[in-house]
Formats: sequence, C-alpha cells, structure tokens
Amino acid sequence: MQILDGHVVLVTGGGSGLGLGVARHCLSEGAELAILEYDPAKVIALKEEFGDQVLVCQGDVRSVEDLQACRTAITDRYGRLTALIGAQGIFDGMVPLADTPIDRIDALFDEVFSVNVKGYILTARIFHDLLASERGAIVLTCSTAAYAADGGGLFYTASKGAVRSVVSQLAFEFAPEIRVNAVAPSGIANSQLRGPAALGMENSKQSDIPKETFRAGFRTTALMDLPTPEDYGVLFAYLASRHNAIMTGQTVVADQGMLNRAVISSIGTGGTPAVS
Repeated sequence: MQILDGHVVLVTGGGSGLGLGVARHCLSEGAELAILEYDPAKVIALKEEFGDQVLVCQGDVRSVEDLQACRTAITDRYGRLTALIGAQGIFDGMVPLADTPIDRIDALFDEVFSVNVKGYILTARIFHDLLASERGAIVLTCSTAAYAADGGGLFYTASKGAVRSVVSQLAFEFAPEIRVNAVAPSGIANSQLRGPAALGMENSKQSDIPKETFRAGFRTTALMDLPTPEDYGVLFAYLASRHNAIMTGQTVVADQGMLNRAVISSIGTGGTPAVS
C-alpha cells in the first residue's frame, strides 16, 4: 500500500521547484492530486506533464476569489480534501536592511509576507471545513532561516519565523480534527524561489546562482549533497498522510545536519579541531 492511497492532496505553489517535487512524490505515493499555481506558463507545463491525471488550477494564494475557485474545482472533481501542502514562497534577495531603500520597505514587506504568510493563512481558512471533515492535515513550508541567521535577508527570515508561529497556533485551533505541521528545508537543488518585484528582482531565481557557489554556502552541513525537491517529498507526504497520527504543531528541520554544529572545525575529516 502506498502512503497516500485514498488521500486527496492539494499542493499550492506546485508549478516548479520544491512544490513540483513534492507534488510528483505525492502522486507517486497514490494521492489524488490538485495543484494551485500562479504562473500561467507553469500551469501549461503542468497540464502537459500530468494531463488529466492531476487537477491543475491557476490562481494566486493571496486572492480569496482564486482560492474559492480552486476549492470549487476540487469539490467538483473529488468531493473532498484530505491534505493541504503549502509550498509557495518568495525570496528577498538577501539584501541587508541597511542597503534596502527606505521607500521600498513597505512594498517589500507586503510582497514577501503576503505570499509567504498570508497565503498560508487564507488557504487554511478556506479549506478548513473540507480538511476537518476528513480529519486531515496541513503541511506548510518553513525554512532553516527561521532558526538561524543568514538563511535569507531580514524579510524572508521574518516571514519564515512567522510560519513557525502559524503552525503552532493553527495546530492548537484546528485540533483535534486537523493536524498542522511544517517542514523547514535548508538548501534545495534547482530552487525556483524568485526575488521580489519590490526590489526589481522578480526575474531572478535562486537557481540562477552557479551550483558550486550555492553549494559552498552549505559547506558546514554534515550531508554535503544538496537535496532535490523530490528528496523532501517523503517528509511532506508522511506529515500529510493519515499514517501521521501523533505529530501536530511541529516544524521538522530538514537541514542535512547544518544546525547540528555551532563551530566549524576539521573533526570528521581526519584533522585536528580548529578550536578546543
């Protein structure tokens, strides 16, 4: 038996990067799948890849109207929803606050928080009753940036800290009918997180960074290879499934051991410690 047999799963932001990898994994685990994607070009690509096997909706997680239209499409096709996986996100370009133009701060804050936080809150509200009737699950995407500095700029980091708090509060409010958890990845190979339009970076993506340069930023991890989006799929799928009967209010840190070390040394490489 596959872990998501009998589950109807919605993945928001499932058109590329982490979301697409998670969606593919959920489908391979037997889920009946719906994807909500903002970018029209990605919607076309999803329909070409999955055909009629997957319900693909175009919409913006910041729009109540779009989310309600997606809900209607899901109930029309499947009649129910077992799990919601939130995978949409936007980066902030890692621009330090001191270098951020003062006249751009309002727009930058609103853009990052509306996608990374408000989108999850609206989605949870609109799909709450469907998930409750299935005794289902919500799984959101956090980040190791919520636990340690330099995983993003101030606005991205603050938004991911907010996601941790959203998970804690919704797990309390939605219990016992709905389990609410999150996964906090660190590096993701071929990450498609785009930059903010507020800083003129809407056409840049993390995947534009040369692979070795990006990998060098994670040189302190115990497991050196950058995971693919599909590698993270197993965590999202388990938390979304009914096999998870005990975890709620938790954010699972999936960091390849990065936060396990507070000090860089040569221990484990045959050398002597850099500090004593």
